[in-house]
Amino acid sequence: MSHIYCQECGFQNPEAANYCARCGALLVKEEGGAEATQTFTADEGDDAPSSALEDLGIKGPALVVRSGGGRAGETFHPEGETTIGRSPDCGIFLDDVTVSRKHAVLVKRDGGFFIEDQGSLNGTFVNRKRVESGQLEDGDELQIGKYRLTFLNR
Repeated sequence: MSHIYCQECGFQNPEAANYCARCGALLVKEEGGAEATQTFTADEGDDAPSSALEDLGIKGPALVVRSGGGRAGETFHPEGETTIGRSPDCGIFLDDVTVSRKHAVLVKRDGGFFIEDQGSLNGTFVNRKRVESGQLEDGDELQIGKYRLTFLNR
């Protein structure tokens, strides 16, 4: 059986699928009906994102949207305790069904920043590992639903 990979989240879908079963993104097929075989791996393009982020000139703690929802490049500057979720009341509002209403909280404590999942359905991932709570370091990748963000603390 042939497969097509989602360009947003990398999920392997059946060739006949038009939308990703994991994140709901439109699946892009190459011309002539051939499947798109590009997948995202942790090692792919590691140098390019960090150099691109340095060009932004961001100082202090920030979350930069890398992909998802057409919001790439959008930057958030968390202060103290910042909620992340689909609810408009959240400090970081990510409007997509893959994100829970109150998905996670970014908390500053003990001189560092910590991400704490709030019982979300799809989970919170730091560097592609699901976490309930974890400390964030400069350059860590945070995934919330279909959104991929990079944490900067410079």
